[in-house]
Amino acid sequence: MKYLWFLVCSLVFSLAAAEPAPSLRTGAEQLEKYLPLLTDKRVGLLVNQTSRIGDQHLVDVLLKHNVKVTAIFAPEHGFRGNHDAGAKVDHQIDEQTGIPILSMYGASKKPSAAQMQQLDLVIFDIQDVGVRFYTYISSMHYMMAAAAEFSVPMLILDRPNPNGAYVDGPVLDLAFQSFVGMHPIPLLHGMTVGELALMIKGEGWIENANQLALTVIPVANYRREQPYDLPVPPSPNLPNQQAVKLYPSLGFFEATPLSIGRGTPFPFQVIGFDKFALADFNFMPVSTPGAALNPPLMNQQVHGEDLRHVKAGGLTLGYLMKWQQLFRHNARDIFTAPDFLDKLAGTDTFRKQLELGFSEAAMRQSWQADLERFRQQRLPYLLYPDYVPATTP
Repeated sequence: MKYLWFLVCSLVFSLAAAEPAPSLRTGAEQLEKYLPLLTDKRVGLLVNQTSRIGDQHLVDVLLKHNVKVTAIFAPEHGFRGNHDAGAKVDHQIDEQTGIPILSMYGASKKPSAAQMQQLDLVIFDIQDVGVRFYTYISSMHYMMAAAAEFSVPMLILDRPNPNGAYVDGPVLDLAFQSFVGMHPIPLLHGMTVGELALMIKGEGWIENANQLALTVIPVANYRREQPYDLPVPPSPNLPNQQAVKLYPSLGFFEATPLSIGRGTPFPFQVIGFDKFALADFNFMPVSTPGAALNPPLMNQQVHGEDLRHVKAGGLTLGYLMKWQQLFRHNARDIFTAPDFLDKLAGTDTFRKQLELGFSEAAMRQSWQADLERFRQQRLPYLLYPDYVPATTP
């Protein structure tokens, strides 16, 4: 009898294990949950090339469902994702739909009163990468602020965070707040944009936060630590998963004279300099319209490291520290834009520790208390099962 019971239990567990796990569904894919909210509404969309449902753009899907899309708001890199990093995005008309495209990365980064008064609801649906200095969350912040000010409800269609397994790096000091760092959160915050939007509202990080009617459609069947390969490159210089994984560590090189591959087929996957090098990999950045019109060290033979096949993930300070030591050996200062480095790091302590020769372990230890406070602070806003987030060893 016991043997028969064992066979029955084994069969049950085998069948359960054989069942495929429920498939992940982004917020945008769950039309049944938000289309009713759009009936008879004038809708504005803060979207870009990542705002897709399968092989269709969210704009096209909504138009097919007779949603009245009144305006498209474009973040950095533009609505179609083909503008250089930092390049001004102009107002225009979308050729495919005839809908006005209103820039949130031009003369103003916040929608005007006139623009918001033409809307009954605004949607944010953009794939983020979970790094504080990636500016899509800054555009979300300004849209939330405008929605709160002008009493326009806001809907967030959530998407996974490809760096969601990590909470790491210094927490931003508001004295260093800028468009590449708006909120007192770590460099790697481990949250989705939906969770972060709830935190921005809940912590009062925008004016009139209590007036904002905010709805988030969560990702179905998602765990923040599960791997997620982005179906569409989130920006021109993050063309693949390796670049997305290296981005938190290599972003600091933007404040140095080195190349991290802008103007090559492998941006954010290499590091190099034209005068001296750590390794013998060679490459040449060239002008690449739509990705890097004037990249660092353009048309120069650059020597350095090829990181396309290294195991990447989380925050690694070793790359920056090695190159800093090499620059010192050659009597040069690697931080040619120290103020920008402080904005990227969210504090000047990070730069000062590097200049004083702190070890990576010592630097990491210095921000652990802030990280623990942040983990506790974010708990009320989490939409997905929490776990002990990873930090890079």
